[in-house]
Amino acid sequence: MAAGELGQAVRRWRDRVPPEAAGLPANGRRRAAGLRREELALLAGISVEYVTRLEQGRAAHPSAQVVEALARALRLSADERARLFRLAGLAPPGPGSVPGHIPPSVHRLLDRLTGTPVAVHDATWTLLLANTPYVALMGDPSAWRGHERNGVWRHFLGGAAGRTRHTPESLRAFEEAVVGDLRAAADRYPADPRLRRLVSELRAGSARFAELWDSGVVGRHESGHKTIVHPQAGPVTLDCDVLTVAGNDLRIMIYTAEPGTTDAERLALITVLGTQSLVG
Repeated sequence: MAAGELGQAVRRWRDRVPPEAAGLPANGRRRAAGLRREELALLAGISVEYVTRLEQGRAAHPSAQVVEALARALRLSADERARLFRLAGLAPPGPGSVPGHIPPSVHRLLDRLTGTPVAVHDATWTLLLANTPYVALMGDPSAWRGHERNGVWRHFLGGAAGRTRHTPESLRAFEEAVVGDLRAAADRYPADPRLRRLVSELRAGSARFAELWDSGVVGRHESGHKTIVHPQAGPVTLDCDVLTVAGNDLRIMIYTAEPGTTDAERLALITVLGTQSLVG
C-alpha cells in the first residue's frame, strides 16, 4: 500500500472524531469538527511530528504498537482497524494475540463517565485508554512507551513509585493477584510474542516476580479499596471496581468515592484540577 493512502485514511478518520467524544475540550475556533493533529497525538501517545509525517506520507512503516494506538484513538471499528493494519503493511493481529481493540460500546461507556476516573487495560494489564479524570488522579501516561504502559511491569521494574499506597498485607495481595492474572493471560494467549517478552523481562529483572511466577500463584486483580496520594489534593481512598469485557478480554477500572465524604470532595477537586490543567 502507498504511504499516501495510509495518510489519507488517518486524516479522514481523524476528521470524524469530535474532540468532546475523546474527552477533550472543544475550545476556540476549529477549522474542522474532528480532532486536531496534536489531539490525536495526545490520545495515541505519539508525537505531533510523527502524526504529521504519517499524514503527509513520509512515515510509511509505523510499528504494530503505533497502529494499534491510532486505531484506539480514532475509534475504529474492527474492520477499519484491520484495514489500518493492512495500509501500514502489517498483518492484523490474529486470534492468538492479546486483544487490544476497544469496541464502540466501551468508548460510549467512557463518554458517559466524564466526571469519573476510568482506564481501560488489556488482559495483560497494559494501559490502552485513560480518560481525563483518571489522568488527573493517577498522573499522565502519555509519555509511556512499550512495557512502560504495563501495570505489572511498572510495579516490579518501573523504579519510581506511583501514587497508590499499600499496606504490607495489601501489597502482598496485589502482587499475587497481578502475577496470577498475568499467568492466566499467558495461558490463554501462549502464542503472543509481546506477552512472552513481557514475562521473560519480568522474570529476569525482578526476583520478587520470579518467585511468585515460579510458585504457580493464582489470583485475579479485582475490585477493592485504594489509597492514592495526589500531589495537590493529598491522600484519597477510593473504591476501585474492575469490569471485564468478556468478548474483548478488556479490563475497565473505575474509581469512585462514597457521596458526601471527604474522599468524594477530594476526588471532585482532583477532577477539576485535571480539567484546568488540560485547558491551560
